[in-house]
Amino acid sequence: MALAAWPGHGHAVEVWDKHGGSPVSAADLAVDQFLKAELGALLPSAGWLSEETIDAPERLDGGLIWLVDPIDGTRDFVAGRPGWAISVALISSGRPLMGMLDAPARGEFWQAEAGRGAWRNGARLSASRRTELTGARVPAHVLPKSDADLTQVHQPNSIALRIAMVAADEADLVATLRWGYEWDIGAAALIAREAGAAATDAFGQPLAYNKPDPRAFGVLVCSAAIHSAAVARLAGRARELAVGP
Repeated sequence: MALAAWPGHGHAVEVWDKHGGSPVSAADLAVDQFLKAELGALLPSAGWLSEETIDAPERLDGGLIWLVDPIDGTRDFVAGRPGWAISVALISSGRPLMGMLDAPARGEFWQAEAGRGAWRNGARLSASRRTELTGARVPAHVLPKSDADLTQVHQPNSIALRIAMVAADEADLVATLRWGYEWDIGAAALIAREAGAAATDAFGQPLAYNKPDPRAFGVLVCSAAIHSAAVARLAGRARELAVGP
């Protein structure tokens, strides 16, 4: 459905800005409605939390919830670039059981199951095993001077795909230092973790899902061997920026 509306194939798609200035397209809403109906029929006992659906407090009543971003990386989507994906995770008691990323413009399907590994297009993934922070590959358009010892690699707009790059050993480190939402990272963080990467918040603490407030400050996904060094480097910046949502 998303690919059929993608401007990269010459299609026109209706786009507008949401509150806060981030873009949303008619394709976001169509995919959201489709997934809510289909996943709801597949597992009626599960709750629902999505970027494009008004949050309903009853999602907190049960142990299972679908966590969905119908198009992660909408800026790339509307610009006709391929760096976007549909993100779906099944959460049980605050932890991800399954995670799936579909990136049809890139011909990629990523999946993971808790305790059973992660795959892209059927090939098992093994995450970055880098042992030194200096030189680590980071998906970024620009790096600050304080991180000039790191190495830039291509950055898709989708944070989920950037995290998946660590799972595929195409990047060594992905970090955000801002308030974000569970649906941005639920599937991708599980994929990275099952591939052997470390996946935490910006302070190095475990990620939790289906919280009353579905926000968290930052995400840090990297080679397990450089996680402590990355937390140490980011800690001061994170404390300064995490003064409030």
